[in-house]
Amino acid sequence: MRIGIGGPVGSGKTALVAALARALTPRLRLAVVTNDIYTTEDADFLRRAGVLAPDRIEAVQTGCCPHTAIRDDITANLEAVELLEERFGDLDLVLVESGGDNLTAVFSRGLVDRQIFVVDVAGGDKVPRKGGPGVTTADLLVINKEDLAPLVGADMAVMTADAHRVRQGRPVVVQSLVADPGATAVTGWVLAQVAAVPR
Repeated sequence: MRIGIGGPVGSGKTALVAALARALTPRLRLAVVTNDIYTTEDADFLRRAGVLAPDRIEAVQTGCCPHTAIRDDITANLEAVELLEERFGDLDLVLVESGGDNLTAVFSRGLVDRQIFVVDVAGGDKVPRKGGPGVTTADLLVINKEDLAPLVGADMAVMTADAHRVRQGRPVVVQSLVADPGATAVTGWVLAQVAAVPR
């Protein structure tokens, strides 16, 4: 299975990937593809953090808008995924992290089977209300950095209600990786998605 993780710059995508890698590695055969425009910063961060063996992490330098490499021309990402699948054989899960983008970023279904979209509280409680395909159509919306709400004046009740309203029944997780470093709810959702894949 391939799960894409997208969202704006600074929303906590890489931190979520790190948390998922730590939580899932004992249970799943896992690899990660990261996307950055000009650098390998996110892949380097994950390698330094030691969340996976370094050769289980591939970096894609898109050289263009992040959404182009995950939606329009997915060739570089597909090649990175295929390289990991050839290297490790029967992987249970590949996480594909998009470079930071706006609320319209969505993954091609030719690249991923499911997608998670991450927004953060620091953007204000208006973010879910603004909608955008990333917020409204992702298989899971994660409202990240809940611990920052009092510091930025975000009303979590409003933010959560708006998220549920615009998503029309699709799941929403509110989390703080400070309070829950294992991203328990997202980890559970990912495990359920993987378990649902016929073997």
